[in-house]
Amino acid sequence: MMRIAVIDGQGGGIGALIVKRIREEFQDGEEIIALGTNAAATSSMMKSRANKGATGENAIVWNSARVDIIVGPLSIVLPDAMLGEVTAKMASAVISSSAKKVLLPLNQEGVDVVGVSKEPLPHLIEHMIARIKEVSHV
Repeated sequence: MMRIAVIDGQGGGIGALIVKRIREEFQDGEEIIALGTNAAATSSMMKSRANKGATGENAIVWNSARVDIIVGPLSIVLPDAMLGEVTAKMASAVISSSAKKVLLPLNQEGVDVVGVSKEPLPHLIEHMIARIKEVSHV
């Protein structure tokens, strides 16, 4: 069983969609850990049926080293992203983790990833699911 951390902040809407789609695709075959930069984000992801949830800098730092895959928006590796909710310590823990990172190239922080086509969020999540399947060899 793979341990997948879904990291999100602010209202947790993107993370909730990711958790919901992972749960639909893998049923109970993968452990989903909702990691929110704040309680609202964690709560939103838990309502989408994550197995476990934790909130804040320490939870993200500690769990990043203990999962197989980390998913979320690109901003989780950018210090001060999400209106300052992503701390430098959080971003460093995520990017330094040995876990495979599958990040959505959303341009909320004014960072353009060259070579990536702009697609609607549901399409990006489908690409994310396909990549998770590749990584988990399902």
